[in-house]
Amino acid sequence: MEGILAIVFIFGGGSLFLLAISPVGRAIATRIQGGGPASDDTVARLEASHQAVLEEMDVLRRDVGEMQERLDFTERVLAQQRQHTALPGAEEGSRPQA
Repeated sequence: MEGILAIVFIFGGGSLFLLAISPVGRAIATRIQGGGPASDDTVARLEASHQAVLEEMDVLRRDVGEMQERLDFTERVLAQQRQHTALPGAEEGSRPQA
């Protein structure tokens, strides 16, 4: 049991050390320290991207609304056709015989 624990500590410690000296580790450390505030250019790009996503969502909502209207119309037409074919003699105008 102690052997496995020692191996985990050795490899885990080595991995943490390599992460700490890597550029990713430095970026994480800078972020934790509160450094590296977003530049104005980055903020402007994010706001533009956010606005583009909102506009695209508005277009998609409008398209879905139109599709719902078309589906409702199609369902009404199909229901009317079923009513006409369900009644025998409805096309000739005669009453069904009992």
